[in-house]
Amino acid sequence: MNQPQDIATLSSHRTPIDTVPMGASFVSTLRRYFSVIAGGNLVWEFAHMPLYTLWNTGTTGEIVFAAVHCTGGDVLIAMSALMLSLLMFGAGWPLTRSAVYRVVGFTMVIGVGYTVFSEWLNIVVREAWAYSELMPIVPVIDAGLSPLLQWIVIPGLAFAWALRPFRQPRAK
Repeated sequence: MNQPQDIATLSSHRTPIDTVPMGASFVSTLRRYFSVIAGGNLVWEFAHMPLYTLWNTGTTGEIVFAAVHCTGGDVLIAMSALMLSLLMFGAGWPLTRSAVYRVVGFTMVIGVGYTVFSEWLNIVVREAWAYSELMPIVPVIDAGLSPLLQWIVIPGLAFAWALRPFRQPRAK
């Protein structure tokens, strides 16, 4: 007679990645992605702070608050972009290559697009923050280079780390 196994018994056994249920691979991929997103954005926010006027005008507490606050916003943007991408193109993600390409590509387009909009809104319209003379400006869109790179480099690294268990070994 087949008796269902309890959760403790099931979770104590390790299985190869190719037999991991879709739900397990999905959740572990999200965990890996967001660990890099959170850590990477926190480091980036502190690293590019001298490119904003707050670096020269703010107190240490204001600078720390701004970096942590912006990191929280970055995580929410990344989460929203990824979830929208998964809803639209995520069938088979992260296990199928075509779904991975669609999700990664669309997530990065949303992140960069939102960044351009947010920089314009907060610098030009709201005047909530300002660039220092050190910030390189991207012509035509008049957005800072550092925030644009942030939304290319960090999600790129996060996806590379998150999807690492699913890479196929190269044929020799």
